[in-house]
Amino acid sequence: MEESLNKDYSFLNEIKSRFCLKEVDIRTYSPLTLAFIGDCFFEIIVRTIFVGKGNKSVNALAKDKNLIVNAKTQSMIADFLLDHFNDEEKEIYRKGKNTKTQNHSKSAAYSEYHKATGLEAVYGYLYLTNQYDRALTLLKLASDAKIIEI
Repeated sequence: MEESLNKDYSFLNEIKSRFCLKEVDIRTYSPLTLAFIGDCFFEIIVRTIFVGKGNKSVNALAKDKNLIVNAKTQSMIADFLLDHFNDEEKEIYRKGKNTKTQNHSKSAAYSEYHKATGLEAVYGYLYLTNQYDRALTLLKLASDAKIIEI
């Protein structure tokens, strides 16, 4: 059976295996470390959705992606999803949102940037704990509620 068809297969586990990465207690990661990987994970989901909708120019795809993957929109998503987060996700979000950062977006308010960082921390946690279905479910909730159009 091909590995990608194996129900126990995980891309993250494959990375860990091939590069001999040790298991790390997720609770030891800082909120900004979670946000660092969560930013990428969130973006790859959004990019995959737009690419899956059909062939477009790279500029058009980037424009579509940029409507979702930005601090202002991610802040709105976070505001909506807060009621849908479980207790653990709420705690990770709170820590990510409240973490002091060196930079912030020039196109978003300080509070929007911090909410986006909290959302990215949640997505980082979901990625690093192989909770891909949960990550997709949360984004679909925001889409279904017309918070975002994807």
